[in-house]
Amino acid sequence: MTEKQKTMVVRIIVAAVLLVALEFVSFEGWMLGALYVAPYLVIGYDILRKAALGVSHGEFFDESFLMAIATLGAMVLGEYREGAAVMLFYQIGELFQSYAVGKSRGNISALMDIRPDYANIEGENGQLERVDPDDVEVGTTIVVQPGERIPIDGKIISGTTTLDTKALTGESLPREAGVGDEALSGCINLSGVIRIETTKEADESTAAKILELVENSSMKKSRSENFITRFARVYTPFVCAFAVVLAVAVPLVRMGLMGLSPDWAVWIERAFILLVISCPCALVISVPLSFFAGIGSASANGVLVKGSSYLELLANAETVVFDKTGTLTKGVFDVSAVHPDVIEQTELLHLTAHVERYSTHPIANSLRAAYPNEADDCTVENVEEIAGQGIRALVNGKTVCVGNEKLMDAVGAEWHPCEKTGTTIHVAIDGQYVGHVVISDVVKATSKGAIKLLHEAGVKKTVMLTGDAKPVADAVAEELGLDMVCSELLPADKVEKVEELLSQKKEGDGMLAFVGDGINDAPVLARADIGVAMGAMGSDAAIEAADVVLMYDDPQQISLAMRIARKTMAIVKQNIVMALGVKAACLILGALGYATMWMAIFADVGVMVLAVLNALRALSVDKGGVVLLETPRPAATVNSLASA
Repeated sequence: MTEKQKTMVVRIIVAAVLLVALEFVSFEGWMLGALYVAPYLVIGYDILRKAALGVSHGEFFDESFLMAIATLGAMVLGEYREGAAVMLFYQIGELFQSYAVGKSRGNISALMDIRPDYANIEGENGQLERVDPDDVEVGTTIVVQPGERIPIDGKIISGTTTLDTKALTGESLPREAGVGDEALSGCINLSGVIRIETTKEADESTAAKILELVENSSMKKSRSENFITRFARVYTPFVCAFAVVLAVAVPLVRMGLMGLSPDWAVWIERAFILLVISCPCALVISVPLSFFAGIGSASANGVLVKGSSYLELLANAETVVFDKTGTLTKGVFDVSAVHPDVIEQTELLHLTAHVERYSTHPIANSLRAAYPNEADDCTVENVEEIAGQGIRALVNGKTVCVGNEKLMDAVGAEWHPCEKTGTTIHVAIDGQYVGHVVISDVVKATSKGAIKLLHEAGVKKTVMLTGDAKPVADAVAEELGLDMVCSELLPADKVEKVEELLSQKKEGDGMLAFVGDGINDAPVLARADIGVAMGAMGSDAAIEAADVVLMYDDPQQISLAMRIARKTMAIVKQNIVMALGVKAACLILGALGYATMWMAIFADVGVMVLAVLNALRALSVDKGGVVLLETPRPAATVNSLASA
């Protein structure tokens, strides 16, 4: 809760206590009115100030002006309780609205840590010195050690390593890199020490460009205007003009054309009653409260919505664009298939786990996880890692080679390709090929069902944008039943694709939602009509840039969030129609002199209670068959791989 919100809560409590206390006061007339000025000013001084500033700037017709003139009119007529109470109700509604719109995103750039604060250069004595990346000129040689992020774009001039490019491209598998290869800023150096000759300045490097994309995309992103403000632009001048006609024009007509007494006091009183009746108390409370209940319902189901306008946009989504890695897939490597040739499946996994026992490579971790019982009585000796090819070791006296096609060719093993999509790890024993294991980024258990639910909910197009390789992307898209897929994209390419999809929208078409989890998704999350981020495993930058956060990382939550949003919007529309309908009837009765001040307040408060009860229906929602998996599936076992 912000300091401003805390202050408002205190003001509401103080004003409410004063109003209750004044019910037991025996004063009457102007003395009673003077006492009611205290709670009125406590709760409404800022509204009066806004109204005065608006008048001084020539902006008469907003909700602050309407509230000020209506409540002051009630005070002038001697309806002190009503004047103060109406202002209190209005401020409670404003407090609900301040919660509904959510917290500010803050400075996205401050949370994005893809660009390191330093670069390593070699000093005269051979020691590494840390310098500011902005001070490094093009052509300088920098040193990147294992575990560090590359600070500036360049070319590798010495050393070999494995680069984690997931933050930039979304590519699930690490990329082998050596002399002559490009090294982009923001990538993580996983293994060897490399020296890079910089080809760009820091502010022109890839990481800096991503920051710039986020800032520019956020500026382009439009948001729905606040309904009450839009409504007041028409409603307020109409009511004020109507009140003036009642107070001035009607008496003049009675006196000039009809020869009757003008009855100034009667018609002026009716005009003030009209202004009190016109106070949109039920509307200003029921609309934000409906959104508030919808946001609460979403939160109870693990969906955090950062504001009421985002709920409205989500209800109108017709195109849903997904990132792949970490969004539709787990974002981690699993053994997806085991294909032995001349030995048993268990033995093949057994050997690969032994050979990879001492490696820290992500693929080695997956192989060990697939065969958790590798710590047996076998002897593993002379483990040798061959750069860019794999690992060779003596297991129980036999030479076992585990690696890629290059390693198989080097030992003379007659390998064969695999039809399954993923990274193929070949295995040879004493030069004889014995089979292979496939490592891939596994699709989440709920992804296929999530796409089906979205289509059933009326989503017209589902799209996947990824930096991963085309064969991998196409295989995932086909498995899930996506309508469109674009692969091998950099962050800037993703933004361009979303821009292209947005430009294809026709007038009246629904909104475009983008779902992602990585730092590289932040610019697209900011540019889409509505950005949805994975909250459990997603990066801080993605979560900060998004409008909606899925706390379980379950794609099914998107369709659930849309159901909640659509139900909430239906309730909002019902409350608006009910509030305006009753308000119109009361205005007519007030103009004709049939409505007293108490009748007007009763009608307004009654509608408010009905609207609040209706709004609370948004707290519950039919999940429509969505069953959330709050915990990830267990790691693949040997038995589950038998039929792969």
